[in-house]
Amino acid sequence: MATSVTGPQFEPVHERALTPAVGPAHDVDGFVRQFMRELNYSQGVPLSRSTLNDQYLALARTVRHYLMQGWIRTGKRRRDAGDKVIGYLSAEYLLGRQLDNALLAADLHDIAREAMRACGLDFDVLRAQEIEPGLGNGGLGRLAACFVDSLATMDVSCIGYGIRYEYGIFKQTFAAGKQVEVPDSWLALGSPWEFPQPDRAVQIDFGGHTESYTDDDGRERTRWVPSWNVQAIPYHLLVPGYRNNVVNTLRLWSARATNAFDLQLFNQGDYAEAVRAQTFAENITKVLYPEDSTPQGRELRLQQQYFFVAASLKDFIRHTLPQDFDLHHLPERVTFQLNDTHPVIGIPELMRLLIDEYDFEWDEAWDVTRQCFDYTCHTLLPEALEVWPVELLGRLLPRHLEIIYQLNEDFLEQVRERFDGDEVRARRMSMVQENPVRAIRMAHLATVAANKVNGVAALHSQLLRDKVLPDFSEMWPDKFTNVTNGVTPRRFVRIANPGMSELVTEAIGEGWLTDLERLAELEPFAEDSSFRERFRAVKAGNKDRLRQLLHHRDDIELDQDHMLDVMVKRLHEYKRQSLKLLHVVSLYEQIVSGEIDADSLVPRTVVFGAKAAPGYVMAKETIALINAVARTIDADERVKGRLAIAFPANYNVTLAETLIPAADLSEQISLAGKEASGTGNMKFALNGALTIGTDDGANVEIRELVGDENFFLFGMTEPDVAALQAKGYVPGDVYASSPRLKRTIDFLAGGHATGGRTSTAAAVIDDLLSHDRFMALADFDAYVEAQGRVEAKYADTEAWTRSAILNVARSGFFSSDRSMRDYLDRIWNVSARS
Repeated sequence: MATSVTGPQFEPVHERALTPAVGPAHDVDGFVRQFMRELNYSQGVPLSRSTLNDQYLALARTVRHYLMQGWIRTGKRRRDAGDKVIGYLSAEYLLGRQLDNALLAADLHDIAREAMRACGLDFDVLRAQEIEPGLGNGGLGRLAACFVDSLATMDVSCIGYGIRYEYGIFKQTFAAGKQVEVPDSWLALGSPWEFPQPDRAVQIDFGGHTESYTDDDGRERTRWVPSWNVQAIPYHLLVPGYRNNVVNTLRLWSARATNAFDLQLFNQGDYAEAVRAQTFAENITKVLYPEDSTPQGRELRLQQQYFFVAASLKDFIRHTLPQDFDLHHLPERVTFQLNDTHPVIGIPELMRLLIDEYDFEWDEAWDVTRQCFDYTCHTLLPEALEVWPVELLGRLLPRHLEIIYQLNEDFLEQVRERFDGDEVRARRMSMVQENPVRAIRMAHLATVAANKVNGVAALHSQLLRDKVLPDFSEMWPDKFTNVTNGVTPRRFVRIANPGMSELVTEAIGEGWLTDLERLAELEPFAEDSSFRERFRAVKAGNKDRLRQLLHHRDDIELDQDHMLDVMVKRLHEYKRQSLKLLHVVSLYEQIVSGEIDADSLVPRTVVFGAKAAPGYVMAKETIALINAVARTIDADERVKGRLAIAFPANYNVTLAETLIPAADLSEQISLAGKEASGTGNMKFALNGALTIGTDDGANVEIRELVGDENFFLFGMTEPDVAALQAKGYVPGDVYASSPRLKRTIDFLAGGHATGGRTSTAAAVIDDLLSHDRFMALADFDAYVEAQGRVEAKYADTEAWTRSAILNVARSGFFSSDRSMRDYLDRIWNVSARS
């Protein structure tokens, strides 16, 4: 009997031409119809009974529906063309909210706003319902998000691979000024931007042992006999290019048990044991960067890293390549970019796949593997270059440890041959560290295997060659290159700063959002008094927007007409939030002591935003101290309206989009030679803030581009730091020799800036006077002097505005589009279509 089917019929995508008719109509009526379908059939409610969350989910899914046409077409075009794919392997993607970015990319903002008005809904209220996915910790994750945005905008075939953390980075709150970590339940009300594909699940093995056997051709082979496994479930997020109908893929993996539920145990009443396997498996993708001060935490981190790279490599080979593809030609079809050391375990995993599962000989597998990987190093701190104890690696991934040992043996033979049997050099370069415990140096493994190794700012790349990996750069000088970081102007200028964006477009025309170096055309407008006045009006509007946000979000009241002096970044001693705090305390001490009149100060609010890693004690002590000083200053009538500290909790991308455009002064004060690059510094400059900073990371390039007169430089250079360290740095001597520093620290230690509680500052002061690993005291006097120059310039409104405009005009280099062009030209050898 024939079956009658009603409703729309869909033939397979590959059997028909995709035309613009696929998807909803690109007008208000079409958007309303699609929105109502989503609300009625996805949420299952009529508009009259829907909640705000229902409405937001329907709005987001409607926008996603518009993107699907481009996603399907992009995938088909690239499969047909056999494009080489950039497989971007990153443990973090700090995406920010997706709605505004998707609306901008698809040119749907005005249509969506009008459609919601037609439905009787407040578009801005719905936008505010979106919860930011905290799938990253800081600059590393935000950089990855900027890069995949640029690759889609440039029409480069890219799949971003990462982890779908159930909780992501923690939500920060304060209790009595101390940081408290709360789980970030970003999935609690649903995530409309993702969709799972469980039929493409990948099995990931762990543990067990290896054994030798003879294959059918009489060859001695090795097999891995794992003791347990989990499933990796892919979740897709769409990455739209800017108004080009190109949509790339971000594929995030979630862990699920292969045998999640034991019905027999459940029926026996042992409910906890019945789901033990499920709980154990799901721990792998439960939280971003689990606390690793315990053996269990370190093991979980390694599980996470292997889990997502193994799933990604298998997925690419099995599902992205044609079924009959010859893997000897794999380098022609993919470059896997290792975003720091977290994905480096992918190197032995590809070797294992080729040898154990695809019957490659060792030399064949190595020839393919070493052409498939490139490595970006994001740090100069030795403790940030991951090492994994051999005991742990061998217990969790025994086959991979064997492969690493063999790779290391082959490599050290090359070293000895190249350097006349120099065993000391061989030990330095070995992938295997012998002390204090036997461990695998993941940065060494990455450097040996990678086709190219890059740093992320000119100074960082030079120090990477000269100080971090000098033996390797001597052996392979052509392997090392630089790609200075960048940020996407779509999110961090157009979305974050609409007023300035409109002003720029009026001045230089359209097109600059995808060709940011056109901002140079703004330079003549710095001399135009009417343009400067309009620029200041935009900045004032941005400050009002921030003032309203902090009032409602944090119950923080920002003073009117203050210089906004902003330091927002991860809380780490090398970034020197303590130096900024000492400056504030110094100003406060001078007022309290009567040395200066409060009215003589340029009114200033210092805004901090920072999270400390849960196990980082000194960072948490610093947060508590900043908050204590903030409370004391806020309660003191002597400085009312002249000096204040604001420290909103839970700094994230969403807050950054409002805070950065409002900032006047950007604090980039890390110890020279310690910051790899920074991207916050770029965002501030692009939004018209002036930088006070050391010659560190990308600060060097910012200063060179914007000009010394538009940048407040202070402090030691990297050679100065190295010389002082070699001489023997004694922070107590600096304290004793600087009257201003001594008065500041004594004032703080006496409890005068912490409400009389001397214990609040004790740990930070003891560390500064005893160790001061990052030399905050050594740079204090120079920093205070530079802040004096800041005050003098800020008092000259026209001069400050001129410099702010020139910062914008001369910072077009810092687009992530330019960074991607550098990767394409210097590393990947791939051409962009746009």
